[in-house]
Amino acid sequence: MAIKAGHIAQIIGPVVDVAFESGTDNLPSIHDALEITRDDGRRLIVEVQQHIGEDMVRCVAMDLTTGLRRGMEARHTGGPITMPVGKQIKGRMMNVTGAPIDDLKPLDMEGAFPIHRN
Repeated sequence: MAIKAGHIAQIIGPVVDVAFESGTDNLPSIHDALEITRDDGRRLIVEVQQHIGEDMVRCVAMDLTTGLRRGMEARHTGGPITMPVGKQIKGRMMNVTGAPIDDLKPLDMEGAFPIHRN
């Protein structure tokens, strides 16, 4: 699967609208994650909540949108936000995207579960 990439069209607080090339087959699915790399190298994950027409999706940001601007690239991650599982997470603290926030070793994302599943 080729990585789909769009560009930020609008930012209103934690809501980010992302425009993709023409053709609805190019839009990511509802609940899929998009990754935006800020100018300082930090990445922001946004989750698709709605297809709003004209080859655009409405997303909610999983962190502050400070530093974002129109035109920045938003890359499709290929699926929903996933969280690590297993014994490795016992006693650990993670943010909403599964990244450790306790300054300990990185977590293995192999076998991670999507946050939206049956």
